[in-house]
Amino acid sequence: MKADSLINQIDSIDTYKRYGRVKRVVGLMIESQGPESSVGDVVYIHLGSKKNRRKIKAEVVGFKEQSVILMPYTTINDISPGSLVEATLKPLEIKVGPGLIGQVIDSLGNPLDQSPLPKGLVPVLTDQVPPNPMSRPPISEPLEVGVKLIDSLLTVGNGQRVGIFAGSGVGKSTLLGMIARNTKADLNVIALVGERGREVREFIERDLGSEGLKRSIVVVATSDQPALMRIKGAYTATAIAEYFRDRGLNVMLMMDSVTRFAMAQREIGLAVGEPPTTKGYTPSVFALLSKLLERTGTNEHGSITAFYTVLVDGDDMNEPIADTVRGILDGHFVLDRKLANKGQFPAVNLLNSISRVMNQIIPEAHLRSAERLRDMLSRYTESEDLINIGAYKKGSSREIDEAIRIYPGIISFLKQGTNEKVSMDESVRQLVQLTEKG
Repeated sequence: MKADSLINQIDSIDTYKRYGRVKRVVGLMIESQGPESSVGDVVYIHLGSKKNRRKIKAEVVGFKEQSVILMPYTTINDISPGSLVEATLKPLEIKVGPGLIGQVIDSLGNPLDQSPLPKGLVPVLTDQVPPNPMSRPPISEPLEVGVKLIDSLLTVGNGQRVGIFAGSGVGKSTLLGMIARNTKADLNVIALVGERGREVREFIERDLGSEGLKRSIVVVATSDQPALMRIKGAYTATAIAEYFRDRGLNVMLMMDSVTRFAMAQREIGLAVGEPPTTKGYTPSVFALLSKLLERTGTNEHGSITAFYTVLVDGDDMNEPIADTVRGILDGHFVLDRKLANKGQFPAVNLLNSISRVMNQIIPEAHLRSAERLRDMLSRYTESEDLINIGAYKKGSSREIDEAIRIYPGIISFLKQGTNEKVSMDESVRQLVQLTEKG
């Protein structure tokens, strides 16, 4: 039987090589006559002279009349009309395994330090289908992330997907680094999509640190790389997280940022002729966002708890990408520039942030204390202008008097140093103590 199976496999192998020829290059796109292929397939474009021949990877992104539309994974300078295009008839695969832990890789799974890949890795498709909704266990237990404000007031569940919304320079990367260092998850997978090249090493050495890197896999696609590489950076990181989830691990996926993923897809969509819609984003952007974000979460084997940063343009929380992502995810944390300017870190605006699963995963006493602190902070914020100009008279409202008295304690509780780790039990204890004192 085994011999018959092997014979059948050999018979099913396609031994034909399929080739095409480059016709022209238009902007980001390469048009070729052939080869026979499908959207999403990887092809090789042969470049250079016979003595110095090399080949680069490209992907089939569409068709136009009799032409195949390709987009390269790397920049190309020496392509010419008639360059040979070789079909692989397979979509992009990367190699994944425990040997990747502690590595910094690119969107194609190659180590950035140009070292050889570790042995024992297995091939995995980067583009996967989200889990069946009926195979997703409900989120039932909290995940400690070591950030006091989050663990106590915006508790994250194991398998939850959260968006971190902020303008530039408000502390997204620093907060991600704190979570990566302090989390109780089994493994971190971090995707730096569209980052400045200078910031990559800074994040790894300063925000993540050597301790964080030992239990992380970092996928990097910098802003100077082609749009396709930035998109594949998000897909590759998600595929790595899925691989470890399917082996029973609780994985933490962090992506900075999903906005640059959307911008990269907008570039491709416009290049292949899609009509622009709101703020120039093409319809495929919103379809791919839903597909990408739904791949994380729980399944029957393990979980992926995901944090996606969203770069809000001009601090506008209602711009198209922010609005779409907020509707898909299970919660959102809003970083406020005003709080950052006051020196409050993490600069999370508690009143504008929410964890949609918090009520289901924490004890009643914890929930009451969190709601009480929110209520007192809200009362103070509503009357802050009157208090600051001296127009509020003490005794006018017992609730506002109480909020004024406890406000310094609330601000002190919300602050945390970047190298400070606070356990979830300690965070909740401090929260209960603060609200009971009030």
